[in-house]
Amino acid sequence: MTRRPSCSAAWKRNRMACARFALTAALAVAAAHAAAQWKPEGAVELIATNAPGGGSDRILRLMQKIMQEQGSPVPINVVNKPGGGSAIAYNYLNQHPGDARFFVLASKSLLTNNIVGRGPSYTTLTTVAHLFNEYIAVTVTPDSPIKTGRDLIERLKKDPQAVSFGIATSLGAPNHQGVAVAASKAGIDVKKLRAVIFPSGGAATTALFGGHIDVVPISVAFATSLQRNGQVRIIAIAAPQRLPGDLAQVPTWREQGLDAVVSQWRGFVGPKDMTAAQVAYWEQAFRRFLESPEWKKELETNFWQADYRNGAGFRKILDEDNAELTRFLDDIGLIVKK
Repeated sequence: MTRRPSCSAAWKRNRMACARFALTAALAVAAAHAAAQWKPEGAVELIATNAPGGGSDRILRLMQKIMQEQGSPVPINVVNKPGGGSAIAYNYLNQHPGDARFFVLASKSLLTNNIVGRGPSYTTLTTVAHLFNEYIAVTVTPDSPIKTGRDLIERLKKDPQAVSFGIATSLGAPNHQGVAVAASKAGIDVKKLRAVIFPSGGAATTALFGGHIDVVPISVAFATSLQRNGQVRIIAIAAPQRLPGDLAQVPTWREQGLDAVVSQWRGFVGPKDMTAAQVAYWEQAFRRFLESPEWKKELETNFWQADYRNGAGFRKILDEDNAELTRFLDDIGLIVKK
């Protein structure tokens, strides 16, 4: 005969379950309260990986303006730490472990530099917020005999050395990927391409205008400004679909038969050892910034694609991107075997 539990035993079990539930709920409320209560004390540093006037510097100065207008409780300063393929900025960041007042506006170079042996790993930093994607455009002079992206690829199939590329600022960087991924998809040995490295996109396009370089891959915003002035013609964009406005007539690599999508993402990373409460505060602060009309106008003007992710979502992007980039950089011979 099976003995039923007594009413007293059942009551005790229910009481224990209720107690555990109450404790779990209390801890969750306490954690949420702690996150809501944490606020920065003292000036915040938004760290640019290039000199004043460079890409990340310009973005951060606009962010500084908007965040202060939104009523930031502390001063927001932009600090420039150029050099070392961005390694100087990231090493400076990690001199402040656990201090959630220091952030670098990171780009894909955070991954590529580490993969080829320069700069720290993203795993030593704290991911806070992914902001937007910026795609790469492939440009030639208006009178270039290269008419389309497909035309460029056909020339490279016949002779990988037939065309010279102006690349800012290093092999393996997003600008280089803007043509190298397409060439690789077409079965071309990317290691044989004739690439000349320049310190900036401006320097590369100056060489293009002078007839010293045949093709320059650069950001869509920069390429569009040059095309408006009649200085370049865009033959392909490494975006998943056509972009609007002035770029509506420019085909993507995909439309030209090559599945090459290359984005130069931007997002904030903080120093190692930030707490969950600190991350939660800045996730909310950066998301609030992204909702400002002035920032949305900037996105539209520069053809940036808004793509907010919180710290965990940003870390997932980095994990996936790092694995893909490691394979790509290995294929083109940029990883030194030990």
